[in-house]
Amino acid sequence: MLETTQNIAAQKSPHSALVGVDPANKTQVRAAAEEFEAVFLNNMMQSMFTGLEEGGTWGSGEGAEAWQGLLVNEYAKSISESGGIGLADSVERELLALQEAAR
Repeated sequence: MLETTQNIAAQKSPHSALVGVDPANKTQVRAAAEEFEAVFLNNMMQSMFTGLEEGGTWGSGEGAEAWQGLLVNEYAKSISESGGIGLADSVERELLALQEAAR
């Protein structure tokens, strides 16, 4: 699976991520950067909650794992939308720099 991800990443140019983005409309770039940060945070937090005992916050029923995933996803979105960890700012800067270089 890692090899597949690496192959996909190698095939796509960073410039292709900016196709169709209006240079005057930086809100699209910001939204993409925040979404990237939210996905990153979600992956980090999913790892954090792996191995916790059943019960507690999630309960111990059949849907506990699904609810845990949904809640962690919302935590990640909320953190990213409230300023996050600074990753969105870096991604936004890089995307805008790539956009300018592509002109």
